Amino acid sequence: MNTEPDAKELFERYSDMVYRIAVSYGNSVHSAEDIVQEVFLRYLKKQPLFESGDHEKAWFIRVAVNCCKSLFSSAWNRRICPLEEADQFTLPFEPDEYELYEVLSGLPPKYRIVLYLRYYEEYQVQEIAELLKITPNLASARLSRARKLMKNRLTIANERIGFQDETRTI
Repeated sequence: MNTEPDAKELFERYSDMVYRIAVSYGNSVHSAEDIVQEVFLRYLKKQPLFESGDHEKAWFIRVAVNCCKSLFSSAWNRRICPLEEADQFTLPFEPDEYELYEVLSGLPPKYRIVLYLRYYEEYQVQEIAELLKITPNLASARLSRARKLMKNRLTIANERIGFQDETRTI
């Protein structure tokens, strides 16, 4: 059975999503690239059968989150000191979203991932809970806390640059 066209198609379909999850989880372009590679290697090794398109997408999200957790909790990763990436950094977001990305990247990973799944991938709280293997109440609480943190940080950032627009909310 030749799975190469399927793998290429799946890579084209999900690589950007996996990359964004990895960047939002760990704030490192190089780690994100490694995670994308690892996720698709796992796909090629396991060759899972998917019940539907939703199941397929959920599998890639779940594996990406697991790879992120594994990488960022490893002893090796805790002991490294990354080089300055300012010249090499490419944003996974549009340039006009940079301020938002900057604030988002300052949040803990558990808040970044729920915001990403809710607002970028448009999953509901119940689905986020299933993907992250947490309770719906915990997913909802993390979303709520993440929104409050984002609002506070955006307010502070806007005050710092002298921008006061009462209509700008999350």
